[in-house]
Amino acid sequence: MSSSTSPFPDRIELTGEGLVLRDWTEADLAAMPDLFDHPDIAYWTPIVSPFDEAAARARLERDRRMRAEGTTILLAITVDGGVPLGEVMLRRAPEGAEIGYAVGPAHRGQGLAARAVRVMAAYAFEQVGVEQVILELEAENAASVAVATKAGFSLLDVPLIEGEEKGRPYALQTWGLRSPSAGRPG
Repeated sequence: MSSSTSPFPDRIELTGEGLVLRDWTEADLAAMPDLFDHPDIAYWTPIVSPFDEAAARARLERDRRMRAEGTTILLAITVDGGVPLGEVMLRRAPEGAEIGYAVGPAHRGQGLAARAVRVMAAYAFEQVGVEQVILELEAENAASVAVATKAGFSLLDVPLIEGEEKGRPYALQTWGLRSPSAGRPG
């Protein structure tokens, strides 16, 4: 680990479900706008829009800062450790950990998000030691509801998270997945 305050190692590479989730690098900066500069990403996620190479550099720097602080990791979704197809996030939360994701428009419909969420959830349970991971999403985002369902999450009976971002109101549902070992004697 890079410091005693961060629960995340300096470098992470997770494999499973036919994916390699790896650290973003400077070599990915040129590819990031093709993944994130899209109306769907702008509408459904907090990712900055428009998303250009300067935004990519700022995101990479923010990723490194949040990891060093021990709050969040952002990993590129790949099939072989090479070209990024999207991103998956793990952020510490009072409930355990929150997962987020975005898949580039050209790479949707392949199950990448659900598989990346399952791999990241396994990491959260096995390496970070949380008992529950959550997804926060809008009910109207049919693609994200499908990801939550395919990844094994259940809608939790908790109040909606309401707010406004990018000039539009939102209401987020919370979906949860418990660790297979949660509640079992150690």
